[in-house]
This record gives sequence, structure tokens and C-alpha cells, in this order.
Amino acid sequence: MSSAPKEFAAPAMAARTAAILFLFVVIFTGLLSTVYKWTRPVIEATAREERLRLLNEVLPAAEYDNDPVAEARPLPPTAELGLKEPSTVYPARRGGQPAAAIFEAVAPDGYAGRIRLLIAIRADGSVAGVRVTQHKETPGLGDYIEPKKDRNKARPWITQFNGLALATTDDKAWRVIKDGGRLDYYAGATISPRAIARAVHKAARWFDANREQLFTPDGGKP
Repeated sequence: MSSAPKEFAAPAMAARTAAILFLFVVIFTGLLSTVYKWTRPVIEATAREERLRLLNEVLPAAEYDNDPVAEARPLPPTAELGLKEPSTVYPARRGGQPAAAIFEAVAPDGYAGRIRLLIAIRADGSVAGVRVTQHKETPGLGDYIEPKKDRNKARPWITQFNGLALATTDDKAWRVIKDGGRLDYYAGATISPRAIARAVHKAARWFDANREQLFTPDGGKP
């Protein structure tokens, strides 16, 4: 019995190999797609829970009864907040009435660069809470800007902003004591708290100027 010429056998083998690889890719892609569809709801629910957990760190859950995540709206780059990129604002309501707005801000002049913040300001203009969400400050020296690393567990440094409001707090008071304000700081580490204090004060002024739009469903657009 004669065998197929070599010049025909090689292309046939290559075609079979290509067909097998193609079939493998199709099956593997289908499996990935199926797994993604099964796990997507779980991933999204986990991400939502984590977002709510962080929001509740700056605004106690007892102060609102809506779903801020569901009502979240995009926020364009905002110089007053130190934001060079789009962000998100989370409106909190209680009994249908505005309770607070939660949004990001950036202190651009930290000791080691940008310090990202999450800030909640109540409808009356008072600060409900502030948290540092990202920074590159010196470990050990700048740790106290984070409640989890602050040695003072009873009253972490960042909680000094709670309750401050433009209507009841003089502009000068939104500074560290070293600069004539009322905010305490740790000796030898004033740059980070000074930067955060400026950013929170700017955020309070921005909130005051945009209060109505923040709580209007369409953002105040005509």
C-alpha cells in the first residue's frame, strides 16, 4: 500500500493541529464566559458591600435610609477637590430629605505626594467624617492619619474634623495648632496633617457652594 507524499502529509498535519487549537480556544473561551456569568453577581455584590462599608466609616448608617450607592452620580474633574480625574458623589438621604453627601478629595501636597480622602458632609454643612483611602506617607511617622494605625484608638487624629462646619468654625481654626488652628498633630510630622486640613477645608467650601446641585437628582441641570 502506498503512503501519501510528504509534501501533502505536512500541510494536513498542520491543518489538524490548527483545528484542534481553534477548538480548544473556543471551548476555553466558552468556559470562561460561563464562569464569569456565574461569578459576576457575587463579585458585584462583594464590591458593593465593600463600598458601603467604606461609606459607613465616614457617615454612620443610622444617619441615612436610602441606598447611596444606587443613587451615586459621576463627578467631573474638580479642581477645588484636587481631583484631576472623574470621581463619584454619593447622596445620602433620610426620610426622603438630604442627609449628607459623600465624595472624594485629594490633598496634593502630602509629605510623599497625593493623599486621597473620602469625606462626608451633612446637609447642614458639618463634617460627618473623613478617611484617608490612599497615601504614601512615611511608615511609622505618618501612620496616624489612618485610624487603624493611629496609636490613639479612643480618639484617632482624623476624627478631629468631625463636627467642623464653615458656619460655626473660623477659617483659621481649620489648621493645625502649629499654624494657629485647632487641629492637633504629632511632633515631627506636620506636613501630612497640614495638607489634609487644607483639603478638608476646601472640600467644605466646595460643598457649601454646590449643596443644592449635590442633592438634586439630575445634578441641577435644566
